[in-house]
Amino acid sequence: MAIVEALQKAIEYMEAHLLEDITIKDIAAQAHMSSYHFQRTFVILTDITVGEYLRRRRLTKAAHELCNTNAKIIDIAYKYGYQTPESFSKAFQRQHGLTPSDARKGIGNLQSYNRLTIQVNLKGVEPMKYHMMERDDFQIVGVKESFECNETFDQSKEINRFWSQLGQGGTIDQLLRLNHGEIAGLIGATIAYHEENDQMEYMVAVESSSGDIPDGLFKYELPSTKWVIFEAAGPVMDVVPKLWKQIYSEWFPSNDYEHSGAPSLEVYTSPDPTSSTAKTEIWVPVK
Repeated sequence: MAIVEALQKAIEYMEAHLLEDITIKDIAAQAHMSSYHFQRTFVILTDITVGEYLRRRRLTKAAHELCNTNAKIIDIAYKYGYQTPESFSKAFQRQHGLTPSDARKGIGNLQSYNRLTIQVNLKGVEPMKYHMMERDDFQIVGVKESFECNETFDQSKEINRFWSQLGQGGTIDQLLRLNHGEIAGLIGATIAYHEENDQMEYMVAVESSSGDIPDGLFKYELPSTKWVIFEAAGPVMDVVPKLWKQIYSEWFPSNDYEHSGAPSLEVYTSPDPTSSTAKTEIWVPVK
């Protein structure tokens, strides 16, 4: 249950410091996690980023003040982190579907996002297929792209676009020709998160021991570690998000392992990811 308690402690910290300019690093420290790993875990369990959660909660509180106090709209905007009334109004309308002025007049309905409570399912009704493996460090080779993790960022949509782009351009075939190692198949992995500009680096790759890397490709060294390898069968878009949620809401709370902080891997071994028999593995580094 340590992961649940750690996440809940981080949420309590966010709630206590909503009016302050806190960073993901500050929040992740409450859970004793790296910024990247905390952000990744939070998104898997809640389907929103840390930044979006903070925005929703601040705008919920701001709406409450608009309707229950006589404070000026400009003062409320500044209080909840907006430098101009225009930026506050734009964000307010995006969440609530009406302007701050209309909210004050009681026109229309508001959207209330309440404080999060992390809950887990420890029943284990659905069996999880996995095995464990210890490996020395190994190299993956592929293409990477940076994504801005702002409030408009749709991770699933953007990563699917990236994969489609690589497939149409012939890069996937090029990578498969370089594939030699214990992992036979394509790998998708978020290899870094940069807090200073709120960007993540995502890589489509294969395991390859080749020393000569073709132009346009990058190599990344995965550290020596113990891996828990979970298996799933079915259309990737259906089974992978479900399996990630199971890993964090059922497997981790039921076991004594922690995520090591190294990148996790999604391994695709079937040529047709939409097939009902498509095989996918999720490799999670643990300690």
